[in-house]
Amino acid sequence: MVSNLLAADVEAALEAAFAGGDDELLVVDPSAETIVSLVETAVGRDDLPELSMLADERTLKDVLDDFVVASRTADLVADGALDLRVLDGEVDNALFVSPSRVVALVTAGAGVAALSTDDPEFVGEVYETHRGAFDEAEPYALRTPAISRVRETMEAEIGEEARADFDAVLDAVEADRERGVDIDEVTASLLVAAKNDVLLYDISKWGEDVGIASKATFSRTKTRLEDLGIIDTEKVPIDVGRPRLRLKLGDDRLRDIDAAELAAEAAEMMAATPA
Repeated sequence: MVSNLLAADVEAALEAAFAGGDDELLVVDPSAETIVSLVETAVGRDDLPELSMLADERTLKDVLDDFVVASRTADLVADGALDLRVLDGEVDNALFVSPSRVVALVTAGAGVAALSTDDPEFVGEVYETHRGAFDEAEPYALRTPAISRVRETMEAEIGEEARADFDAVLDAVEADRERGVDIDEVTASLLVAAKNDVLLYDISKWGEDVGIASKATFSRTKTRLEDLGIIDTEKVPIDVGRPRLRLKLGDDRLRDIDAAELAAEAAEMMAATPA
């Protein structure tokens, strides 16, 4: 039996794919939008099947260049809820394949058509084909740390207020990216550190240990933000060796505002002086 499920967005089509009640769902050749929607749908839910994604490597790299999406994806991978592998070849349409149902996702402009069938013979053949392709595919190497680990370690090593500010900055970036709030994870970490008077050594060591970026990357980014007047530093003497640097907010506009506003103001200052 075949039915047309007309959906206004990818999320609705995904819900149609989840409707089979199976323990596993193969996702084959999803678009960038579908990958993002799938991750957003899966985060925080425990009622979904185990997801096995077979996707184009270039598409995965483009999508997972976004820290928010990548770190959420890493959470799903760490929890065993998602397995990412690289698609070798092309598929006519994005497919959602379970042991009981096949859903083909077709996009046309802003609309999404999910064409589904539960014919046992056809579903069995499609599932066997793509299950075999998935088993033979190379795993995708996701290097971004899981967001839960980032939050936990930041709270433990940098402080609870810093962790709350970090969440607020990421939320602002995600909500306002179309309006120009585009800040990477290293910049976000340094802004939060400056807002909370954290040592450069502490935030860069934490960032390197958790897998966000190297100490050298933190140092280079700090220098650029300092050149732009976004952050400032003050020397803190230590018993042995060179003084360490405490990060402070530089421009007066950045002081006494919340973390979301800080992200927006800093992004505006950075946009005015491109790297």
